[in-house]
Amino acid sequence: MDISEISKLLVALGCPPEKSGAMAAQLDKRAQQLAMEKNRSYEDALAHLLKLMSQGWAAKEMGG
Repeated sequence: MDISEISKLLVALGCPPEKSGAMAAQLDKRAQQLAMEKNRSYEDALAHLLKLMSQGWAAKEMGG
Protein backbone atom coordinates (compact mmCIF):
# COMPACT_ATOMS: atom_id res chain seq x y z
CA MET A 1 0.00 0.00 0.00
CA ASP A 2 1.41 3.40 -0.88
CA ILE A 3 1.10 6.71 0.95
CA SER A 4 -1.72 8.04 -1.26
CA GLU A 5 -3.81 4.92 -0.62
CA ILE A 6 -3.23 5.20 3.13
CA SER A 7 -4.13 8.90 2.94
CA LYS A 8 -7.45 8.11 1.23
CA LEU A 9 -8.23 5.50 3.88
CA LEU A 10 -7.47 7.97 6.66
CA VAL A 11 -9.87 10.53 5.17
CA ALA A 12 -12.55 7.84 4.91
CA LEU A 13 -11.99 7.05 8.59
CA GLY A 14 -12.40 10.68 9.63
CA CYS A 15 -8.97 12.25 9.30
CA PRO A 16 -9.01 15.90 8.20
CA PRO A 17 -7.98 15.88 4.51
CA GLU A 18 -5.33 18.54 5.03
CA LYS A 19 -3.55 16.32 7.56
CA SER A 20 -4.00 12.97 5.83
CA GLY A 21 -0.78 13.06 3.78
CA ALA A 22 1.50 13.69 6.74
CA MET A 23 -0.37 11.20 8.89
CA ALA A 24 -0.21 8.57 6.15
CA ALA A 25 3.56 8.95 5.93
CA GLN A 26 3.87 8.61 9.71
CA LEU A 27 1.60 5.55 9.77
CA ASP A 28 3.55 3.93 6.96
CA LYS A 29 6.82 4.44 8.82
CA ARG A 30 5.39 3.20 12.12
CA ALA A 31 3.79 0.15 10.46
CA GLN A 32 7.17 -0.80 9.01
CA GLN A 33 8.78 -0.43 12.45
CA LEU A 34 6.04 -2.42 14.15
CA ALA A 35 6.26 -5.18 11.57
CA MET A 36 9.97 -5.59 12.26
CA GLU A 37 9.69 -5.26 16.06
CA LYS A 38 6.78 -7.68 16.45
CA ASN A 39 7.71 -10.04 13.61
CA ARG A 40 4.40 -9.51 11.83
CA SER A 41 3.47 -8.49 8.32
CA TYR A 42 3.42 -4.85 7.26
CA GLU A 43 -0.25 -5.22 6.29
CA ASP A 44 -1.15 -6.57 9.72
CA ALA A 45 0.73 -3.78 11.48
CA LEU A 46 -0.88 -1.13 9.26
CA ALA A 47 -4.35 -2.58 9.83
CA HIS A 48 -3.75 -2.48 13.58
CA LEU A 49 -2.66 1.17 13.46
CA LEU A 50 -5.58 2.17 11.24
CA LYS A 51 -7.98 0.51 13.67
CA LEU A 52 -6.48 2.49 16.54
CA MET A 53 -6.75 5.72 14.56
CA SER A 54 -10.40 5.11 13.67
CA GLN A 55 -11.23 4.36 17.31
CA GLY A 56 -9.58 7.62 18.35
CA TRP A 57 -11.55 9.66 15.83
CA ALA A 58 -14.80 7.93 16.82
CA ALA A 59 -14.17 8.78 20.47
CA LYS A 60 -13.34 12.39 19.58
CA GLU A 61 -16.57 12.75 17.60
CA MET A 62 -18.54 11.48 20.60
CA GLY A 63 -16.97 14.17 22.76
CA GLY A 64 -14.36 11.99 24.43
